[in-house]
Amino acid sequence: MLEISRALTEELDLEALLLRILRISIEMLTGHAGFIALKDEKRGWHIAVHEGIAEALLNYLQRWLETQPFQSEDESEAHVPEINRMLNDISMGMLTGVGINMIVQKQVIGQIYVFRNYRGLFSTNDRMLLTSFANQAAIAVRNARLYNETREQSLRLEALLDSAADGILILTPDLKVERVNKALQRLLNTSEETCVGKHFAEVIRWAKPPQGATLEEAVASNWAQNLQNVFYLEGDLIREGLREPLPVGISYGPLFSANDALLNVIASVRDITRFRTAEEMKSSFISVVSHELKTPIALIKGYVSTLRRDDVEWEREIVSESLAVIEDEADHLTEMVEDLLDATRLQAGGLTLKKSELSIPQLARFLADRYTAQTDRHSFVVDFPTDFPTLALDEERIRQVLTNLLNNAIKYSPDGEIRISGKLRAKDVVVCVSDRGPGIDPRDLPYVFDRFYRSDEAAKTTKGTGLGLYLCREIIRAHDGKIWVDETYKEGSHICFSLPREV
Repeated sequence: MLEISRALTEELDLEALLLRILRISIEMLTGHAGFIALKDEKRGWHIAVHEGIAEALLNYLQRWLETQPFQSEDESEAHVPEINRMLNDISMGMLTGVGINMIVQKQVIGQIYVFRNYRGLFSTNDRMLLTSFANQAAIAVRNARLYNETREQSLRLEALLDSAADGILILTPDLKVERVNKALQRLLNTSEETCVGKHFAEVIRWAKPPQGATLEEAVASNWAQNLQNVFYLEGDLIREGLREPLPVGISYGPLFSANDALLNVIASVRDITRFRTAEEMKSSFISVVSHELKTPIALIKGYVSTLRRDDVEWEREIVSESLAVIEDEADHLTEMVEDLLDATRLQAGGLTLKKSELSIPQLARFLADRYTAQTDRHSFVVDFPTDFPTLALDEERIRQVLTNLLNNAIKYSPDGEIRISGKLRAKDVVVCVSDRGPGIDPRDLPYVFDRFYRSDEAAKTTKGTGLGLYLCREIIRAHDGKIWVDETYKEGSHICFSLPREV
């Protein structure tokens, strides 16, 4: 029995352990078949392993076990008489069985059943032997279950760490790296093998002093006594083999034992490039909008102040020209305000479409005629197939898209032809606006439809808020379409959008 107990405690695979227990039980009692039934919260009572039992009898026993309550007032060999009765009925008295509870700390975790295929009762010694073995086996099963639960929890933790989008760094109490998840390996351009065992300062290296409380300061502050146990800082991390540092925000938090001993320090590392870019765009936007608003306001104020002078009699023609400038600048201000309001509505999901039947070729010709009267440096060509269909669209919004694209074509091409063209495809139509200007820098292509984005060159040479193409994209998306820059076009810029035929 001692040798068997030692062997059982060495086995931690639950299924292998149960099968070993069952076979030993059958051998000790000179039986011919048997099974072990376990109970757990997920499956209730169920047959975990079996040996020498016909499939039909096994299914019958399993179905019967499934009807048994998970908890009962007296579980002391509660199933044995009923199972013995079933075996006697099925075998016409040719099978006898014995069943013993597997008990740990007064709790039944399962039962062992052993059958003989001949008449005769199991003796008291048989029961004592099986009971003694069952108690040892129950301890082994509990240990195997605990081991499996611990292993499953470890696997879940591993999967959780590796699936996290943020970098996770687990440190020992002396601040050496114990674990690095895959996200942090990607952020740092390194491997776990390179990091494990190193002091965290060798892994988290700053290009310049970060903003916020460092880990050394957090430890020095005796954070075990601090109710605010998480410390946050931001800075630029040096990455292995890469020139550009990475903007990150790091949260440090301690993990304590029940007696307040420091077990680990957990660091969560988040790439904040997007947030920093957004802040930079916001600052740039405020600067650009301030400048864009200041110019027309200054012109309006200047012309109004001039016209109001009492010491000068202005000719009607000069007054008319001045009022025209004031009107144009007021319209320019109105357009900027409307763009800002549209951007806000789009971000809040508040854009509503008022659809009606619209002929895009007719709208394009109307806009081309209007722009022809405004510029003598460009010529406009409208090229659509004669069978181009009428679509259910929001006319005002599609006009806004074409107007923005035409304004950009005029703004960024000093002169030459501007073409508005369309073509038919099986499920949608495509409309393009092209010019003969310098085109769009390939480095700017991923960002041209972003809100407030303006290239360095555009910011220096032309007016604008960086909202035009963003609004175009959102309006086209609201119509279930797509918009893109044709990168194959080499003689200027070529921006196209598609709209489904059935919207």
